[in-house]
Amino acid sequence: MTFPADHADPADPAAPAGPTGPAGPDPEAPVVLDRREGPHGEVVLRRRGESPDAVHEIIANGTFLMDTSDGRSERLLVDAAFEAVETEDVAPSVLIGGLGVGFSFVHAAAREEARHIVVVEREEAIIDWHRAGPLAAISGPALADPRCVILHTDLVEHLRTTTDRFDALCLDIDNGPHWTVTEGNGELYAPAGLADCLRVLKPGGVLAVWSAQPSSDFEEALRNAGFSGVRTEEIRLARGVPDVVHLAVRPA
Repeated sequence: MTFPADHADPADPAAPAGPTGPAGPDPEAPVVLDRREGPHGEVVLRRRGESPDAVHEIIANGTFLMDTSDGRSERLLVDAAFEAVETEDVAPSVLIGGLGVGFSFVHAAAREEARHIVVVEREEAIIDWHRAGPLAAISGPALADPRCVILHTDLVEHLRTTTDRFDALCLDIDNGPHWTVTEGNGELYAPAGLADCLRVLKPGGVLAVWSAQPSSDFEEALRNAGFSGVRTEEIRLARGVPDVVHLAVRPA
């Protein structure tokens, strides 16, 4: 997930497609491709520019989540998790919280050593955009990979109830522990939610959490939840403050 400076105050996603100005259509204005109302509010898919340079953006409840302009943050989230795994499995399994524009999912599927990849996404619209929409160009090969599964469910509930165990848990559903898309997501970063994260990891398994900014309070919360090896890695951006990935290990 990225939160570029030029999207800190995103344009109103309710704006009509193909807006015009005094000089005619504005080629830089976002075009709304789809808008859905779901149990968690509104989710919007927009496009900026035209192919082959078009950038797709996902907006949830008026908050910019991510776009297809870069992907370094999403790839580092996955790589940092795999590199920090301390389990004995040579073919690790990974649970990804949040499908988004698909960069984390696709990057995990590109790792040949991955044995099983599960993606949890609560927004049916986002899944549709990947299966039969504009984002299929990104995720098509990963969707066809027999190692990969996409679950349409809420991540907080899934972590609370699943009996599966993973070597890595990569979370990218918010702009950070203190900047959640919906109020209910805050449960994930509370003691009970972190306890669920710890439980679904195998001994030596890694929790990786994407954030738009570092948080010493969240690092302390991870330690209090029983994680070890807590650290934060920065992702340098072309402009603005760095994104970060919080990393923590379930003790062996």
